[in-house]
Amino acid sequence: MPDLPQLTDATLSLEKSIAVLTFDRHDVRNALTGTNLVQDIVDTVEWANANKEVSVLVMTGAGSAFSAGGNVKDMVERKNDFSGDVAELEQRYRQGIQRIPLALHKAEMPVIAAINGPAIGAGFDLANMCDLRIASTNAKFGETFVNLGLIPGDGGAWFMQRLIGYQKAAELTFTGRIIDAAEAKDLGLVLELVEHDELMPRTMQLAREIANKPTDSLRLTKRLMKMAQRQELPDFLDLCAVFQGMCHNNPEHLTAVNAMLKSISKA
Repeated sequence: MPDLPQLTDATLSLEKSIAVLTFDRHDVRNALTGTNLVQDIVDTVEWANANKEVSVLVMTGAGSAFSAGGNVKDMVERKNDFSGDVAELEQRYRQGIQRIPLALHKAEMPVIAAINGPAIGAGFDLANMCDLRIASTNAKFGETFVNLGLIPGDGGAWFMQRLIGYQKAAELTFTGRIIDAAEAKDLGLVLELVEHDELMPRTMQLAREIANKPTDSLRLTKRLMKMAQRQELPDFLDLCAVFQGMCHNNPEHLTAVNAMLKSISKA
C-alpha cells in the first residue's frame, strides 16, 4: 500500500485500488476558500497520478454539504482569498482555486464525485470537473456566481457547457438558480440519483467495477478521452495507434485475454 499524503482539511483512505477523498470542513460546509482543501485536492491528485496502485479516485464531503464553494463571509470582509487589488486577486485565483481544475484535468485515473449534499458555486464546478457524478437525493446544485456579482473564476464556464451544451449551461449560469438533484439528473449533469444512505455503497460499487479493469489500459483510455476533446481526428487516430501498441505489449493485456478465454470455456 503506497504511503498516503498528509492532508489538513480532508481525509484520504485507500480500499485496495480505490482512493476516497473526503472533505472534512463541515464547520464551513466544505468551502474551498479559507481552508486548505485546494491544497489537499491537488496533493491527492498528484499522489494518485504517481501511484499506479490507484485505479479510481472518489471525492465526497463529510457532513451536510459536498462543498459550498467560496466562503461568502470572507467575501463580505474582503479577507483570506478575497483581499487585495485586481493584480493581487488575479494571483490569488491563479495560485489558489484555479489549481483544482488544472490538477483534475491532469488526473490519470477516473474521478467520481459522490455528491452527498449541496454543491454550490465552486463546489458545483468541482463536481463538474470529475469524470462521473452520483448524487444523493439531498444534493442541490447552483452556478450562483452572478447572484454575488461574480463570474465563475475557477473555470466553471468551461466545464458545464461541455457536459450539457451551451444553451442550458448559459441559462443556469445567467440566472444563478439552484436546482435539485432530480433536475440535475434530467439535464445529464448527474449520472445516477440515489437515496442518501445508498450514495457511498453505490459509488463504491461503480468504483470497484472500474477498478477491476487492467490499470494501465484504464489510465491510457482516460488520457485518450481527454485528448479527444481537443484533437483533430487524424492526429487522434495516430495517438490511438501508439497507445494500442503499448497495450498489446503490456503483460496485463495477455492476462486479461487469457482470463476471458478461460471464462468462455467454462460457460
